Amino acid sequence: MTTVSVHEIALGVESFGDDDAPLVLLVGGTTMLSWPDALCERLAAGGRRVVRYDLRDSGESTTVDPEAPAYTLRDLAADAAALPDALGAGPAHLAGIGVGGMVAQVAALDHPGAFSALTLIGTRAVAPGPPDGDLPDHDRAMMSRLFATPMPDWADREAVAESAATRAEVCGDDPVAARGTAARIWDRTPGTAAPVQMANQLGMVFSRLDCAPRWRERLPEIEIPTLVVHGRRDPFFPVGNGEAIAREIPRARLLVLEEAATAIPDAAVGEVAEAMLTLRAAVKAGEPRPSPE
Repeated sequence: MTTVSVHEIALGVESFGDDDAPLVLLVGGTTMLSWPDALCERLAAGGRRVVRYDLRDSGESTTVDPEAPAYTLRDLAADAAALPDALGAGPAHLAGIGVGGMVAQVAALDHPGAFSALTLIGTRAVAPGPPDGDLPDHDRAMMSRLFATPMPDWADREAVAESAATRAEVCGDDPVAARGTAARIWDRTPGTAAPVQMANQLGMVFSRLDCAPRWRERLPEIEIPTLVVHGRRDPFFPVGNGEAIAREIPRARLLVLEEAATAIPDAAVGEVAEAMLTLRAAVKAGEPRPSPE
C-alpha cells in the first residue's frame, strides 16, 4: 500500500497485477477494504492492473474532520477522475461499491473521458437520505435492529470487530468476514477518535456530505459499457435500486447475485470478476441483457 497525490490531498492506494495492464480502479466505500482481496486477485489474474483506494477521511487517505467535510460528492468524483493520470494509466474501468457507487456514477457523468467502463455494485442513483418515490428504501426492520445495536468502544479493536460482525448479521452478510475486515480497517485507521473510526467503519461522513445537485436524471448520458451488480437479499439498498440504474443507463447489463446481501460473498467473487472482465466485449457483441426477474 502507498499513497498517490491528487488535488493536494493523499489517497491511500493498493495495486494488484501488472502495472502495464489495463487499469481497473476500485472506489472504496469508504475504505478500499470494501473490495474483497479475492476479487482484486481474480481481476489481476484476468490481465488487469487493479487499484483499490480509500476515499478522503478514511484509511491511508488524508483525514481532516469527518464531522465537517470541506469537500463534496463531486470533489470525490473528481479525485476518481484524476487517479488514472496520476497512476500513469489510460482511461480506467471504474467500479464503485455502496456509497462508492455514488461517487462512481457522478465521476462517469462529470468526467466521461477518464473512464472506459463502469461497474456499480450495491448502490443507488440518489444521495444518502430519502430515496425517490419509485425506489425502495432501507428495510425498516433491518434499520430498527441496526439502530438498536450499541456503538462499540472505538478504542477497543475487539469490540469494534464484534460490533461489525453483529451489524453484518443484521444485514444478511457473513459475520466472520465482516469481523476480519473491521479489524483490518481498525488497524489502518489513524487514531481511535469516534468520528474518525465511524468514518472508516460506518461511512458516517456521507451523512454530512453535500451531494447536490441530483444526478439520476443524467444517467442516460452514460455511454461507456456499464455493469450493475446487486444482491437479491440487500436490505440496505434493496435490489430495486440496482434494477432502476440498469434500466436508466443505456445498454447497461444487470447481474443479480441471488444469495448476496450488501457485501460481495466469497461464493460470488468468480461470477463478479468474470462479468467485469468480459463487460466491454459483451456490450460490443450486443449480447442480450440479463433479465432482472
